[in-house]
Amino acid sequence: MLFIFLRISNGGSWRGARLGFFPGVQSLTRSLAPLSLPFPHSVHFFCSIKQGDNMGLSFTKLFETKENRILMLGLDAAGKTTILYKLKQGIVVDDIPTIGFNVETLEHKNMRLTIWDFGGQNVKRPLPIYYYQNVEGVIFVVDSNDQDRVVNARDDLRMLLNEEGLKEDAALLVFANKKDLPNALTAAEIADKLGLHSIRPRNWFIQSSCATSGEGLYEGLDWLYNNIVNKVENL
Repeated sequence: MLFIFLRISNGGSWRGARLGFFPGVQSLTRSLAPLSLPFPHSVHFFCSIKQGDNMGLSFTKLFETKENRILMLGLDAAGKTTILYKLKQGIVVDDIPTIGFNVETLEHKNMRLTIWDFGGQNVKRPLPIYYYQNVEGVIFVVDSNDQDRVVNARDDLRMLLNEEGLKEDAALLVFANKKDLPNALTAAEIADKLGLHSIRPRNWFIQSSCATSGEGLYEGLDWLYNNIVNKVENL
């Protein structure tokens, strides 16, 4: 049981709060969630009762400011870059194929996500192993209206998940994109065709989306955020 005093820093100014007793990390997290602290904030906490090393380690990892590396891949023209810049700037970019990659940092629910958006041609050519190091999640984008190439997307996804440098606990978020088009498959149909139900032990989630309107994008990010936070809490 911990009695927590919280100090929050933003640009040199401090404000404090006495939060009370918490039996563990999860209850403290629920109490802090409504604060919705944007970056850059530093969170300092003081415990009146010293706990074991494991508790201290969990608190340190929960509140440290760090970037979470996310890879975004998929076939060409699936909508990866449109998703990235819709999330980052709220705009729809010109539909120009990505040569190489784009990288942007997003802030979502007190978490900083650095998203590497690789052009579709890179899926066929495995990325250097250092791109997979310390990756917390993979966003795989599928054009749900392009039924002829779903099989190709499945093969590329399997190759990606078998990469040696990708951690087994890196979460997989699949965007079934272009759901607004008339011949789009449902998320359930895409999940079956990609063979997602056979993926173990990796956590995965599929979300229907429309990159141009933003529909479904934040629902997918919410799942990714919760998956990363739960992983930290369970350390």
